[in-house]
Amino acid sequence: MSLYHEAAGILDAASKESGSLKSLVFGKKTWKSDQKTLFALTSEAAKWSAVLSEVVEKSGILKTEKQLTPTLALVLSHDLLLSKRGVALPQKHGLNLTISRSKARLTSELTKARIRRGFATIDGLRQAINNPETSAQGESGDQKPIVRHPRWIRVNAIKSSLEKQLQTTFSDYVQVESLSKLSGGQTKSIYLDPHIPNLVAIVQNTDIMRSKAYRTGELILQDKASCFPAYLLDPRPDEGLVIDACAAPGNKTTHVAAILSERASNEDGDSLGVIACEKNPARSQTLEKMVKIAGGDSIISIKAKQDFTKLDPESAISGEVTALLLDPSCSGSGIVGRDESTVDVHLPSASASESSQQSKKRKRSNPAKIKPETIEDSSQEDPTLEEQPMPAEEDGVKLQARLSALSSFQLRIIEHAMSFPAAKRITYSTCSVHPEENEHVVMKALASSIAAERGWRIMRRDQQVDGMRRWHIRGWKAACELGQNILDDANICDDAETIADACIRCDKLSEDGTMGFFVAGFVRDAAQNGDHVNQRKKPEEKIDHDGDDAEEWAGFDD
Repeated sequence: MSLYHEAAGILDAASKESGSLKSLVFGKKTWKSDQKTLFALTSEAAKWSAVLSEVVEKSGILKTEKQLTPTLALVLSHDLLLSKRGVALPQKHGLNLTISRSKARLTSELTKARIRRGFATIDGLRQAINNPETSAQGESGDQKPIVRHPRWIRVNAIKSSLEKQLQTTFSDYVQVESLSKLSGGQTKSIYLDPHIPNLVAIVQNTDIMRSKAYRTGELILQDKASCFPAYLLDPRPDEGLVIDACAAPGNKTTHVAAILSERASNEDGDSLGVIACEKNPARSQTLEKMVKIAGGDSIISIKAKQDFTKLDPESAISGEVTALLLDPSCSGSGIVGRDESTVDVHLPSASASESSQQSKKRKRSNPAKIKPETIEDSSQEDPTLEEQPMPAEEDGVKLQARLSALSSFQLRIIEHAMSFPAAKRITYSTCSVHPEENEHVVMKALASSIAAERGWRIMRRDQQVDGMRRWHIRGWKAACELGQNILDDANICDDAETIADACIRCDKLSEDGTMGFFVAGFVRDAAQNGDHVNQRKKPEEKIDHDGDDAEEWAGFDD
């Protein structure tokens, strides 16, 4: 049966950090097994892998059952020992016979592993594995706190309110004061985010997608970091139009619309409008679906198959655009797979077996290599996903080439946005941890000719909305200092330290519960082109740098 072989191949790929389980399973359409069954098996086996790898190793079956690979033994032992239905194979099937004749040894080792972890029952161990936010007792008896990525949920202000959801969907949830206390043994617990309005967090494995509020678009699954761009943009209904330049799948687009909608009802604003551009046809369909579910049809105008860089800034409609949200394609290096989050896949090793007998070298079947599909493909399977992580690059030269190509495109997007004549604010974001796509792009944009011509500068920290001003992780100062000479050459008054402090970062898999993310804002205070006295230094203030500094900056260029 292909289920266990395919599951083994997926776990092999996941253990090499080539993508989240969800992208590996649902990003491919040629599986012989049912995708939901395949995902359930791989995600459960991944959660239990730390225990099961130990069980498989100590049982010694990898030495006696030569046809089993480590990952195949892992998924088979999961169903044999932990699944209510057992191994999903006929009793006389070769794999079933192989794993079943080792059931006594495997069961014995599972009991030992449970006792070593301080649990009296298998249900107690299961609860700890399913809720790793709680403290788990290690073999030494020490309490080891485990931090797990929460499930972030944005209350959609177009259709509902936080107060209403707390009284309905989350009425039986217990509010906690910190992410670290999100579970604490209480599965139905909820955390109200202090930085982003209408954002809450719940335990990752809570099945909120079955709720009526989720199905009707009142609740939207969106990582906290992904909410930063729209909130930082601070769109105002009485100013003009907003453009989301790279809109699919639509979470940030509908967030902008929700902010405008809420402010219009509170401030009696007359002008509402978001223009959502998406050049990819398939992703345009996903965008349309998300906008409809969120109830944003009357606010959002979707420009399907529209390349933002080909929009004419001098057109009549472009003249009404005052804010732009830019979240272009990036390396995805900051993405946390929503399905496995902080779970690492632990694979058993035959060499770690208690058996002292040396086995002969043997060939093992090599599970097919799994390559995650493109961002466009994966988004069709689950429109709640933002982006998927790009495959890990083993070759540093290839990685740098890809980052260079991405950063060139990202800079072009910003420069085009800066050319819109009525624009006042821009936010630029990536789900990347690489400075080449983040601080470096921001520095180049500030030093560009269009920024000088139109009077664009960095949105300083003291100019940011309250939640973003209070956010504690800022840009990388060292990455900005590397480009100090380009600031001086462009006569920019803001120094590297000021720009780094203006940039916002989120760390991947930190105690903040976010993915890796970067966002920066640009503002244009000048009423007329070229009126940017406070932006640039006077010519005599320009600082000359020696050849060494120029050489250092050369590595920063595309």
